[in-house]
Amino acid sequence: MTLRVAFVIGLASGGTASHVQALAAGCHDAGLSVTAFGPQQAAALFDAGIPFTEVRIGDRPRPVSDADAIRRLRTALRSTRPDVVHAHGVRAGAFAGLAIASIGPAAKPALIVSVHNAPPAGRVARLVYGVLERICARRTDAALCASEDLRERMVRLGALSAERFDVPAELAPPPTAEQMQAARSDIAAAGRPVVLAVGRLAAQKGFDVLVDAAARWQGRTPPPVTVIAGDGPLAADLARRARIAGADVRFLGLRRDVPALLAIADVVVVPSRWEARALVVQEAMQAGRPIVATDVGGIPSLTGTDAALLIPAEDGAALAAAVANVLDDPATASRLSEAARVRTATFPTQQDAVAAAEAIYARLAGARLRGRR
Repeated sequence: MTLRVAFVIGLASGGTASHVQALAAGCHDAGLSVTAFGPQQAAALFDAGIPFTEVRIGDRPRPVSDADAIRRLRTALRSTRPDVVHAHGVRAGAFAGLAIASIGPAAKPALIVSVHNAPPAGRVARLVYGVLERICARRTDAALCASEDLRERMVRLGALSAERFDVPAELAPPPTAEQMQAARSDIAAAGRPVVLAVGRLAAQKGFDVLVDAAARWQGRTPPPVTVIAGDGPLAADLARRARIAGADVRFLGLRRDVPALLAIADVVVVPSRWEARALVVQEAMQAGRPIVATDVGGIPSLTGTDAALLIPAEDGAALAAAVANVLDDPATASRLSEAARVRTATFPTQQDAVAAAEAIYARLAGARLRGRR
């Protein structure tokens, strides 16, 4: 019998989006019957052979449209009768849990919720997120968590089964000499050290702390060029902050040549306030770049103590000092680079993640089938 899996997703970007895309495509290629549900913006994540139904799962509470989305999802799941529903993110997970609740036992699928993020900043947002987390924890058959702190959180909230599930980065081919030269030309570093950060320009990423740190090393000779690749809601605020601080920070916007940028970076900085299994950390390690990162979330489990200099979050002085250490000491930079390459050889691949997910789907679907007899 062909295993039927339904993916449910809200508005997703970055690592979450690429993870869902890889899982859905891998399961489809392996012969599973795959369907997908989510906002229209998510349709592009799924191959043409995967049926997609629009369900408007937004990024913030809207009581009327949220109730309609749950009804639509319930109707769609009753029609498609999946064996397993795999929801990504706590909003999608809560919606799926509520939709499944009124489906009769003979057709009720198993529910998996992948938890990719920590609670957001802001009192109201955290309260809403907490409610959604509790719904997920109490209704899911399995919580798959992108970092150990998220797993522990779901257990505290009542999840009967919670495990850490790796979200691997796709291994990119090495950049060509032409791509690297084009990246150098865009940065116009003129022989100066390049300090690179990559990510969405949002509060979680801590780029305000990086801007403050960059102001501290302007007196160095030669002064490093700080480069931030990415876009987001804080773009104007960060640019203004850099001007006021007198920091030489180049904002490149969204880039498609991150491997080339990594290849020319002297040090990669990840100043986030929280991360799970950050893709940029994995990509920098695969490229063998020295890394300075905050000691938060899932970062330490990626880098260990040997493949990055780990610093406290929110500490611009520590960030500036760690970057200076890498730039001033070639032995430290070489040690970090080699340790990163060694550790990445043990990382799971996209194919490993798909195989692990398929095994979980089969186990839960089998348990549901046995429970109906």
